[in-house]
Amino acid sequence: MQNGEAMSPQDSKAAGAEAMEEQKAQNQSQNQGCMEPTAPPLPPPSPPPSGPPEYPRPRLIFHTQLAHGSPTGRIHGFTNVKELYAKIAEVFHISPSEILFCTLNSHKVDMQKLLGGQIGLEDFIFAHVRGETKEVEVTKTEDALGLTITDNGAGYAFIKRIKEGSTIDRLKTVCVGDHIEAINDQSIVGCRHYEVAKMLKEQPRGIPFTLRLVGPKKAFDMIGMRTRAPKSNEGKMVNGRETLRLRSKGAATVQEVQNEFEEQATKKVDDLLESYMGIRDLELATTIVEAGKDKKNPDDFAEALDSVLGDFAFPDVFLFDVWGAIGDVKNGRI
Repeated sequence: MQNGEAMSPQDSKAAGAEAMEEQKAQNQSQNQGCMEPTAPPLPPPSPPPSGPPEYPRPRLIFHTQLAHGSPTGRIHGFTNVKELYAKIAEVFHISPSEILFCTLNSHKVDMQKLLGGQIGLEDFIFAHVRGETKEVEVTKTEDALGLTITDNGAGYAFIKRIKEGSTIDRLKTVCVGDHIEAINDQSIVGCRHYEVAKMLKEQPRGIPFTLRLVGPKKAFDMIGMRTRAPKSNEGKMVNGRETLRLRSKGAATVQEVQNEFEEQATKKVDDLLESYMGIRDLELATTIVEAGKDKKNPDDFAEALDSVLGDFAFPDVFLFDVWGAIGDVKNGRI
């Protein structure tokens, strides 16, 4: 186009469009090397937790004494019986292995107040430590010796009940609360109560065998006392509505005191444990009831029990009777 010539409207529009495209291309080339990377989008916020917020519980502190006499100590921070014994031993500067068992709210060798798997939040703990060691020769004149065995949850089996008129009852040096340390010089420390009961049951009739026993250390007002546990009202002593539940696996938990159904069912199962296995163990009975109380049939109950207590290998007839007892209590037949 020559100077002085006027542009047509079409030419003017085309030139403007061409100039805009050139400017856009220049801007892109200038910004290509200095573009800032864009951040990825933020994830959506997490939904608020359902239910009421959790608050840490206050530290639980328990008071304790040695049963034969001592100042009062304070313990806390335990989740099972072994840790409880270690805390008590630390307070009184003794070895945990010195502790045979504990009772609640009484310094006496009282199996009604034996510490099992639960402690009331206001309970006072008395630790019974090793006292006199004695050896007793026993000859079975009948299949059953008349002993009920339990254990302290830390490797010591001891006598919880002596049947009146039985072989053991005639041996006046044997007492409720005695720890069975050895049978025929074979140490049974570390054995569970059901294992010890089985060993005693397998002793042949008419052939003497030796029991090495360790009695709890006695205070002066207890010397000469021969305690016998009654057949009823055994178990934990609780004050208030909550207890500390000690567990062999996992952390201790604070929970409500058993309701009437759970208490009655636990007592019935404990009776069956004594009848079938020669042992008493309220914590074991409680675990069995918890496994069975919501089950719809015996097979589901047996499967649930095997998952938590498979090591016991309970016989089928025992499981059947336990299922029946739980059902009887649940339906008000007991």
